[in-house]
Amino acid sequence: MEQKQYELAAQVLREVQKVILGKREIVEKVLMAVLAQGHVLLDDVPGVGKTTLSSTLARLYAGEGRTVLAADVDPDANLGLALGMTEEEVNSIVPVSKMKQLAKERTGANDQNSFYKLNPDVSDLPDKLAKDIHGVKLLVMGTVDTGGTGCVCPEHVMLKAILTSLAFRKDDVVIMDMEAGLEHLGRGTASMMDQFIVVIEPGARSVQTYVRIKELARDIGITKVRVVANKIRDESDREFIRSRIPAEDLLGFISYSPTVIDADRKGLSPYDCSPDALDEIRAIKAAIDAKE
Repeated sequence: MEQKQYELAAQVLREVQKVILGKREIVEKVLMAVLAQGHVLLDDVPGVGKTTLSSTLARLYAGEGRTVLAADVDPDANLGLALGMTEEEVNSIVPVSKMKQLAKERTGANDQNSFYKLNPDVSDLPDKLAKDIHGVKLLVMGTVDTGGTGCVCPEHVMLKAILTSLAFRKDDVVIMDMEAGLEHLGRGTASMMDQFIVVIEPGARSVQTYVRIKELARDIGITKVRVVANKIRDESDREFIRSRIPAEDLLGFISYSPTVIDADRKGLSPYDCSPDALDEIRAIKAAIDAKE
């Protein structure tokens, strides 16, 4: 009986690991809890590889002598770590969305926030507020909290104005590491981007996200929606992606890499720690440049 249970557990583990990558220890513990008829609370974060791709592309472009501005628009801001900053340096950065006095000055808001400019001049702020790291100008945008914090409209207006101004820096490379999900497609700034790059994993749900984003992007006038497939384990994963993604939209693959995971755990830049991933992203960059 015990041998049969062991074999069943091993089989379940193998099947689960086909769809959940890089979480072996967690999967094993969950399986143990289930077999023991226990309860499990799981908490995790989005991790398809957006920030790994964004940070590495930024440093590759900076290495060519290009002016690169990388904007971290994800509420869980960690682009600085991926670029090579220390945790202390990242934690010391005040997001633009929290600069209430600056927002008040630029929008001309009164004390009650009842009157303010909807199109403040913020063209100088990206360079003034950005932090330099390995030749990349990092701008941590943050998000505006609305629930229970009173009217924060001036901060929202300034944040949107800065994002809009970034879209007009045509001579520079501007990379926005956006939040996971589809919400940003409803913002006016999204319509000014040259292209969207969707990072997916080899799975049906991930592919469906790309399909949905492409549909919404078309609604706001974006025709270039490219795909990077991350956490690729073998040729079958590549074939799955090729069967679902049009060839003209597929920029390339990034292999499943323990070194990238280790770099993230240590708070290090994948650019400095994973030569294989770096080579793959360099090829993706070449594909981006060729499709411009």
